[in-house]
Amino acid sequence: MPDLGGKVALVTGGARGQGRAHALTLARYGCDVAACDIAAPIGTVPYPLATTGDLDETARQVRALGRRCLTRVADVRSPSDMAAAVAATLDAFGRLDIVVANAGICTIGQIAVLDDEQWRDMIDTNLTGTFHTVRAALGPMIERRSGRIIATSSMAGRMGMPNLGHYVAAKWGVIGLIKSVALEVATLGITANVVCPATVDTDMVHNPSMYELFCPDMREPSRSDVEPVYRRMNPMREPWLDPTDVAEAVASDEARSISGSTMEVSLGGSAHLH
Repeated sequence: MPDLGGKVALVTGGARGQGRAHALTLARYGCDVAACDIAAPIGTVPYPLATTGDLDETARQVRALGRRCLTRVADVRSPSDMAAAVAATLDAFGRLDIVVANAGICTIGQIAVLDDEQWRDMIDTNLTGTFHTVRAALGPMIERRSGRIIATSSMAGRMGMPNLGHYVAAKWGVIGLIKSVALEVATLGITANVVCPATVDTDMVHNPSMYELFCPDMREPSRSDVEPVYRRMNPMREPWLDPTDVAEAVASDEARSISGSTMEVSLGGSAHLH
């Protein structure tokens, strides 16, 4: 079991889904947590995003585990928001040990017809948002010569996928970004790694837009309709990961010499890759 007692973690996209699972798992292992989220809609995203109520619920659950929690509405697309989120974390807790750059969206569209706004929202959130988060955190980590950075990519960032080219591009970019960070801070006591999950049981996956993508010949497909389709997408024939499965990989503190790596939580899908 990781021992993260006395450490402080900042989690983006922390209001629900994978972000909340990261916050709670890190808290369970001893971290105080700063959770931030946009907690507002993004125009091109076809499913409801988290709310301030969701962010408050993350804080309630972290505190129920006996840890402190700071919440903040912040948009990873904004460099000033992320700088302020890091500053607020330092003001509240006096340190920043772990950053989980998790905030992300998923939309659907073929490249030939994808509009500029949809492309821009995807890249600005999933890739540039990761950059803003990591850049803001690196200053205090470099000063202390200590820190862990974990960014959420996807198994989709390890391959091409039709109808998700903009998502794939962003998630592939996250891998290259974090590998480069790992090299830049390799002698400074800071590690930087990427987690690449397969399909995760969150609102990003469970919404009409995604259901229609995977069951295009069915009228108003449901969760039960898409489940067998998702099962066929990985060798272990599980439809999706529980968010905690990913969070346990993120929370691991045993491999302090591992940096610049991709941690594939893939339900066996990694076996298909070179």
